Amino acid sequence: MADTTASALDKVPHRVSNPELIPVERYFDPEFFELEKKHLWPKVWQMACRLEEIPNVGDYVEYSIFEKSVIVVRTKDGIKAFHNVCRHRGVRLANGPGNCSKQGFVCPFHGWRWNADGENTFVFGKEIFSEELLDRAEIDLAPCRVETWAGCAFINLDDNAKPLLECLGPVTTRMNVRNADKLKMDWWYATILPTNWKLAMEAFMEGYHVMQTHPQLHDLSPGSAYGPSADGFMPLPGKDGKEVFGRGVDFMASLSAGMAGMVHETELAVIEKLRDADAPEDPMTALGEFFARTQVDVTKDGFDRGAPMFDIPSTNAEHPFNDVEFMFPHFFLLPSLAAMSSYRCRPLTPETCYFEIWSLVLRPEDEDYETPTEPTFLPYDSPDYPEIPRQDYSNLPRQQLGLHGGNFTHMRLSSSQEGMISNYQRLIDGYLAELDDETLCKGQQATNCGYNSPIVDIGF
Repeated sequence: MADTTASALDKVPHRVSNPELIPVERYFDPEFFELEKKHLWPKVWQMACRLEEIPNVGDYVEYSIFEKSVIVVRTKDGIKAFHNVCRHRGVRLANGPGNCSKQGFVCPFHGWRWNADGENTFVFGKEIFSEELLDRAEIDLAPCRVETWAGCAFINLDDNAKPLLECLGPVTTRMNVRNADKLKMDWWYATILPTNWKLAMEAFMEGYHVMQTHPQLHDLSPGSAYGPSADGFMPLPGKDGKEVFGRGVDFMASLSAGMAGMVHETELAVIEKLRDADAPEDPMTALGEFFARTQVDVTKDGFDRGAPMFDIPSTNAEHPFNDVEFMFPHFFLLPSLAAMSSYRCRPLTPETCYFEIWSLVLRPEDEDYETPTEPTFLPYDSPDYPEIPRQDYSNLPRQQLGLHGGNFTHMRLSSSQEGMISNYQRLIDGYLAELDDETLCKGQQATNCGYNSPIVDIGF
């Protein structure tokens, strides 16, 4: 078995043979990109939509990946998905979101119709067709695998794929206890990056870049969660407890302004009250006290407002989490207190991708809020982005260009802090080598880890 696996992997072009070195051709080579299209994306669970996008029976969205298009629809019996193609002459039925309750899905070419359950309801002039051509199994919409988790619908183009939760692995527990299924959109942005999809994702897989790319966070960071300091030491928390509390509030405010889901405005309003609170005199004692009180106070405020809250202190103690949680191949959740940010990436060409970011919050069910129905699309260099993604987006096009600069052959990874990059890149090789589903599933479970993770054994 091991010999067979090694032989299959050896046939993958530009494969990762040293876990700490990633061949640069993987980020622009057309042949490698075509292999991903053929062997990776048709076999993996993809986050197709947030369930908030389809709140009512009949609501649907179109999810596309390359030439493939899938309709995800809410029916009276739950979420279903169908391949987005007329069973008569192949016309694409849906273009974007909508509601099919009144007319169903209508082919604009010859008027064939289907209801939300994918059942054909009308064939114009059916008497002109041979009876066997109109067998229901042949003319109902072709179903696509769909499963739900964390308030999202995931699709898989492989009818024989292993179940979603089995592929995701332990990350589901870390997110479930934080009520990820109850998160609601605050805002939603999208852009096209002149960057390979993998390069775009890797900007969010390690904290080593924070010192240079996000100095506003590094300078205020009260600990090592955002990577090492330039001189290898943690920034001092402050000269006394009062200053520590003030720096802690400033740090949380910078996170909130930079990427709202990391610290939501409702959470920041609570945290701001600690600026003038009594603090222990010792700086290190005050540091622990600040974060402990932040968790307690934000929890209480959430329950008081009627949000679907969880107890942050006990949950964090029992189920530690990562600042960035990755779900292979293209989805991220970024927990902090109760709110989260989220990213999704889809390849377009070898050197461009579609990148989306969300701010998510636990909102009371009866709170009046205009939920986004589509993303706000901005150029990748728009000044209207929040500060943190704006800073990341500024690096990525330059990095893509740099890979073509000559005399550069491999990314060089820190085995302790940039391991997530190595882990998922090696898992991609497993898909391109067409390894068995059991092996790939276990590889996913190991890969779905967090920010700053070390290089790990993914099973092959």
